Amino acid sequence: MRDIATLVPEPTDAEQAASVLRGLDAARNANTPVRLSLGGPDGEIEVPGSVLAALARVLDSFAQGESVTLVPAHAELTTQQAADVLNVSRPFLIGLLDAGQISYRTVGTHRRVKAASLVHYLREDDAHRTAAADELAAEAHTLGLS
Repeated sequence: MRDIATLVPEPTDAEQAASVLRGLDAARNANTPVRLSLGGPDGEIEVPGSVLAALARVLDSFAQGESVTLVPAHAELTTQQAADVLNVSRPFLIGLLDAGQISYRTVGTHRRVKAASLVHYLREDDAHRTAAADELAAEAHTLGLS
């Protein structure tokens, strides 16, 4: 799919990404505008905060030597691509689709999942996990286990 881009760090990228991330985090914590030098005739550009957050996530992954895959929210993924994004098996994903936990559409006999649907599922799943952990912590406190 042409909309999906996988960025693979070079061996030397990890140290440089970590250094840039430290500088970026310092600027974000100081709440100062961040300007990137383009090194050409255009000089510098100011980067919006939402882009900085995305850049910080990419840099953090690169600093750990991990690849990053960028998927636009409008992109439609095959079930295998969607399973790969969620880091689950394809049959497990099919179960989520059939249970109505992730929305999809069919094209002929094939299912297509919007990337935005996966993000929505991940956010809901995180909220459920957080609520369950909070409930367990409260119960442990009530029982005097914490």
